[in-house]
Amino acid sequence: MNATIKTIAPTPPAWKRIVYVLAGALIFSLNMKSFVNFAGLIPGGFAGISILIQRTVEKLTGFHISYTVLYWTLNAVPVYISFRFIGKKFTLYSLLMIVVSSLLTDFLPVINITEDMLLCAVFGGIINGLAITLCLLADATSGGTDFIAIFFSRKKGIDMWNYVFAMNICVLVIAGIIFGFEKSLYSIIFQFSSTQVLNILYRHYQKVTLLIITDKPDELYKIIKETTNHDATRLVGTGCYMGTEKTMLYTVVSSDELGKLSQLLRQEDEKAFINVLKTKEIYGRFFTRVMD
Repeated sequence: MNATIKTIAPTPPAWKRIVYVLAGALIFSLNMKSFVNFAGLIPGGFAGISILIQRTVEKLTGFHISYTVLYWTLNAVPVYISFRFIGKKFTLYSLLMIVVSSLLTDFLPVINITEDMLLCAVFGGIINGLAITLCLLADATSGGTDFIAIFFSRKKGIDMWNYVFAMNICVLVIAGIIFGFEKSLYSIIFQFSSTQVLNILYRHYQKVTLLIITDKPDELYKIIKETTNHDATRLVGTGCYMGTEKTMLYTVVSSDELGKLSQLLRQEDEKAFINVLKTKEIYGRFFTRVMD
């Protein structure tokens, strides 16, 4: 093995973060002005709350409130929490996403791609998930409930996106009461599609347990420690088939670290037996890379 091993998933360089955030903002806004606005969907989160308030006020009074004003106002408290407890640069890049996406959403024209509500819900959700994923890959977020999800994911060590989905359902129920449940039900499909894309493409807060049986425990532990900064526990036992002494390393890592880590482990010990188990929750100390 090389003496120096690069840590998996380092913070992206500034130029790449800006490109990812701007691309995410553009995709998010185009999606809002095509699938979401054209079909009358409620996307959930603070974007959905902003649209819900905007449409409700316009329906009751005929007065149009800027989406940008509503979205910025709702994000004020989450931005403060993020700046204090998550990371300053993370918050600034997220603010870039919030400002650009909201302005584009207000000024871009409505784009008619399809009049099929189901297609709008499914593909709109997929594109929404892609836009949010680009922001997360840049160590930023699209704002609102994403700030909350990341804050609790870091505090509790669990994947919060499904909980965000549940909170969004509450918003959609309110929208259904005001505007009718047909569009709310389609909006639930939109949210489900978006959440599944996030779970597939962004796995930083998902954890896996590795049980590694090896004859090179010191070498493999060094790889685990230097690439992920996670520790491991060594267990010594006897292989029943051959009756020889074996060592098992037990460790928990983030899902997005698994691919590269397993490759490095196999390069060092091609005979290693690696069992990967999905980890629902962990309690205790677990290293999480600082977002900044």
